[in-house]
Amino acid sequence: MTSYRLGSGGGINRGQSLTFTFDGRTYKGFEGDTLASALIANDQMLMARSFKYHRPRGVVTAGSAEPNALMTIGSGARAEPNARATVVELYNGLAATSQNRWPSLKHDFGAVNDLLSPFLGAGFYYKTFMWPGVLWEKLYEPLIRRAAGLGKVTMQADPDRYEKSWAHCDLLVIGAGPTGLMAALAAGRAGVRVILADEGFRFGGSLLSESAAVGGQPAAEFAAEVVEELATLPNVTLMPRTTVFGWYDDMAFGAVERVQKHVASPSPDLPMERLWRVVAKQAILATGAEERPLVFGGNDKPGVMTAGAARTYLNRYGVAVGGKVAVFTNGGSGYRTAADLLAQGVDVTAIIDARPQSADPVPDGIRIIRNGSVIATKGRHRIEGLIAERSGFEEVIGCDALAVSGGWSPVVHLMCQRGAKPVWSDGKQAFLAPDVGGAFVAAGSAAGQTSLGDCLKDGSAKAHAALDALGRLVGSLETPEVEGEYDPSFAPLWYVPGARDKAFVDFQNDVHVGDLGLAQREGFRHIEHTKRYTTAGMATDQGKLGNVNTAGIVAGMRGLSPTEIGTTTFRPFYTPVSFGALAGTARAEHAAPVRTSPLHSWARKNGATFVESGLWYRPVWFPRDGEKTWRESVDREVFDVRANAGLCDVSTLGKIEIFGRGAAEFLDRIYSNSFLKLPVGRARYGLMLREDGIVFDDGTVSRLSENHYVMTTTTAFAAEVLAHLEFSAQTFWPELDVRFVCSTDQWAQMSLAGPKARIIMSRVVQDDISDAAFPFLAAREVTLRGGLKARLFRISFSGELAYELAVPAGYGEAVADAIMDAGHEEGICAYGAEALNVLRIEKGHVTHSELDGRTTADDVGLGRMMAMQKPDFIGKRLSTRFGLTAADRLQLVGLKPVEADKEIKAGAHLLKDGAKPSLANDQGFVSSACFSPTLGHFIALAMLKSGRERIGERIMVWDGLRGSEVLSEVCPPVFVDPENSKLHL
Repeated sequence: MTSYRLGSGGGINRGQSLTFTFDGRTYKGFEGDTLASALIANDQMLMARSFKYHRPRGVVTAGSAEPNALMTIGSGARAEPNARATVVELYNGLAATSQNRWPSLKHDFGAVNDLLSPFLGAGFYYKTFMWPGVLWEKLYEPLIRRAAGLGKVTMQADPDRYEKSWAHCDLLVIGAGPTGLMAALAAGRAGVRVILADEGFRFGGSLLSESAAVGGQPAAEFAAEVVEELATLPNVTLMPRTTVFGWYDDMAFGAVERVQKHVASPSPDLPMERLWRVVAKQAILATGAEERPLVFGGNDKPGVMTAGAARTYLNRYGVAVGGKVAVFTNGGSGYRTAADLLAQGVDVTAIIDARPQSADPVPDGIRIIRNGSVIATKGRHRIEGLIAERSGFEEVIGCDALAVSGGWSPVVHLMCQRGAKPVWSDGKQAFLAPDVGGAFVAAGSAAGQTSLGDCLKDGSAKAHAALDALGRLVGSLETPEVEGEYDPSFAPLWYVPGARDKAFVDFQNDVHVGDLGLAQREGFRHIEHTKRYTTAGMATDQGKLGNVNTAGIVAGMRGLSPTEIGTTTFRPFYTPVSFGALAGTARAEHAAPVRTSPLHSWARKNGATFVESGLWYRPVWFPRDGEKTWRESVDREVFDVRANAGLCDVSTLGKIEIFGRGAAEFLDRIYSNSFLKLPVGRARYGLMLREDGIVFDDGTVSRLSENHYVMTTTTAFAAEVLAHLEFSAQTFWPELDVRFVCSTDQWAQMSLAGPKARIIMSRVVQDDISDAAFPFLAAREVTLRGGLKARLFRISFSGELAYELAVPAGYGEAVADAIMDAGHEEGICAYGAEALNVLRIEKGHVTHSELDGRTTADDVGLGRMMAMQKPDFIGKRLSTRFGLTAADRLQLVGLKPVEADKEIKAGAHLLKDGAKPSLANDQGFVSSACFSPTLGHFIALAMLKSGRERIGERIMVWDGLRGSEVLSEVCPPVFVDPENSKLHL
């Protein structure tokens, strides 16, 4: 007998034949198959090439922990790389392609790496590509990037859609195996809201793979009966094809539902995948346990798989994994697999048992080699035999498949994703789930239960505990009897010495025992360091299959216990999650929420060109007839503002209302300058520091009444500033009476700037806004002609006489139209963000181009705003560190080209005139640059070492990326009206 489909049995629908292709060759399978089971049924054991050595590989498992059989499913825009064949549901027309090989899977040129393996051990990247340094970017990095990875992503646009949904329940049961089914049944009958999620397309878990009887009927039939009852309960939601990948705060879980991954022609009316955010009051982890492979020489050949996987392919899919199968085990799982294979007529050549003795029943006619081991395998593209060793005697045993069992590891990843560490059990020889609180508990095999009967009982018991926590008292659920169950115990066996070939621990990353030993010798002994040096437990596998073996082997090398070694950090996602599912509907023009200001329609009808600025659409310039380039429009707008007046939309500035008797004290501690004595009706520029003394944000604060302030922030940092205020109030000074509300979207705010601004504004505002009545930095409520109440601030970002008028958002467009009408005779223009940027650079005003998270107040010339005489403010103490006060720090300066027609570009580096470009000679960088219509040449703001001491010096502005060198003069950063005379017109 060869590796073909059995004549009967299994849970597949033999009446529905399916056609699929693998590497262009056509095969047949049945409904209910996975891609892996269908390939094995067609005697296709070679399915992949390994990552580093390009060794032939086949399946190791029958589930989501599969490290080897990664394939590209589909073609064109729907090509999905690195899909695990063991969980890909077979459908008619499925097209699968092997990866990481050239020119073909059987004849792979990359297999030469296996011959070069002595030079490709752990850490060889770090040791090999060090010299000569000049070759890194030109040779080494391109070659490494070309070789890295397994599958290749398509560069075509995804034609499918994705969506996100919320779900709430009383009890979430994760896993629909025997434990999960019993838990869901107990809770479902009690009437609570239950969600049962399982990554498989068919509920039942291990019940579908076992030959035991449950409640007097085959295990698979018992599972189907429970699922049928659950489907009738209106309070139970069944979610097949759904992987719960992460556990987050407040009992929120992330899950991905594969809605149409199993169909050839997806419906445009349904998403391909759906991302669920499930909030549960209680949750039960019923994810079962993974069978561990054994680590011995040549354990990675196609045809070598776990005993549980061989049993699954046999009993669930009706597929024999070989005609002559050998079993290598340290426990009862191997005996159960041998018995099941024998019952289906498969020749079991031998059971090699690592234990000297066991109580497991021996199937008739099977040879047992006790206290034995496998030290080598034969064959290239699939196993053709093995070498067994016992007490120094070696013999060759013929086989075309080898089922191995090294014990069981509870699947506890979800419970460890928030920092809790799994707990080693000497009795179970496994890491068990930590105690994370009663609302989320492990059950069944995930909790260390070893027998099917115990899993059924534990699922029911944990459900009743959850019901009790929910205040639901119910009677006990009768647990069915299990017949024909095997002994699941096993003896520890981490590694078989005497290997004649590589003994792999992590199949996906080609990490073998020799790599682990090298890591220990070279000092990478902590398990996290071992992981990163060898790559064991990385990539899509995340150590699901090999991490426990890795810990056990490293423990043995160091003479410690697995408790002392521990495990690496568990992080979401449990299995890979597509970017499409994470993005949902946020794609193309919907990639991010679109925010338009209340003046968006006004800007659009005035001909604005818009740009995305964070989440906002902002007008950048307003072209007029005859203007062929953006520069022409911007230059005109700047001229108009400087000569007449211009209206600009500043609604996107963050606006935070601050209330309370402690508001003044709070602001005084938040800002580096003083706010305690700010009079009502006045505004003040404020500078906010981080705790480390670096500038966080800047803006204005206006006091509208005794206990009411309005803060403005930069557009980009509005959310961060609000979070900073809330955090400070709640944790630093909870005793202060202060409250906050974001009012950004409630106000339309516009800046009217220019020498004619007062004339125009007085035609719109009823109140007296003369210089005497409304001086610079005045801020108060006013009444517009027509009776509308508004807020008026005399503040300027352009250096001109300017006002900012805030009106309720719904009146924004009408008020802006009125201002434009009122200023028509005065030559008013609408101006955008680009002209505003030019105006502020001419005036030397800083933005986050200069306040980039590295600069201090003194660096940008605002040191005088540090009120060090105040008792305290955020950032005060650490701002005095030597590193932040050193004389050679980068300081804000202005730059103008020596030759007036030369262009200075932002991002360029600064060098002393005549110095060679190098990091050692780097003197700083250009933070902002523009053409100044006012001055008739390019200007820039820059951060220069000891800049204020170097006014008048000539500096080379070097831009190697764009091939530019401009000799420039260092000058003060204020280019226009340094006396500020225009502000006080």
